[in-house]
Amino acid sequence: MKLYMHPVSMTSRPVRLFIAENNIPVDEIVVDLMKGEHYKPPFTTLNPNRQVPVLEDEGFRLTESSAILKYLADKIGSPAYPKDLKQRAKVNEMMDWLNTQFYREYGYGFIYPQIFPNNKRPTDAAQQACLEWSKERAQNWLKILDQHWLGARANYLCGERITLADYLGAGFVSVGEIIRMDFGAYPNVHRWLDNMKKLRSWAKVNEVFYGFRDALKDQPFATL
Repeated sequence: MKLYMHPVSMTSRPVRLFIAENNIPVDEIVVDLMKGEHYKPPFTTLNPNRQVPVLEDEGFRLTESSAILKYLADKIGSPAYPKDLKQRAKVNEMMDWLNTQFYREYGYGFIYPQIFPNNKRPTDAAQQACLEWSKERAQNWLKILDQHWLGARANYLCGERITLADYLGAGFVSVGEIIRMDFGAYPNVHRWLDNMKKLRSWAKVNEVFYGFRDALKDQPFATL
């Protein structure tokens, strides 16, 4: 199998973490997003969406991180994607919520416009309006994540065992560290993220991501 990815990519990191934690034999191929390689052939022939990650397995290709995680989990029979119909449905629900609700305002609306030049709005007024619009909504999603999905007792997003939702969610939520979030206002999120950081592969998989964070340490950010 081949995984086309970038180590800073918020969608590549969950897949890479799952692969590392489960010792799945995969050849990683870096697509340099910083140089725009995802906008050029040959990568655009692999994924016209011009995004990473992309998984190739003997001629079979997947281009969405959520689908890749599910495929890999089924391929190795991982309990992180339960076989029980209702338990699996809860994992799917959580992953869909992260993708379609939470990350819309948290990632694309609030954080990306601050850290990626191609996501910055064209004028200062538009940028400010974007951040103001997204901030309140992102805080609402964080509050729901903290109090509804996690609560004071759950160690993981779907209960007491790690699932694919945790891999996807940790990659998404931790991007807040770039804008210097400490998650103090969201204690259950803070506790859950600390649990994920205890995984043996977390530091190695996220080494480049934290280097990117440190390179922006002097840049001013609005935070949540």
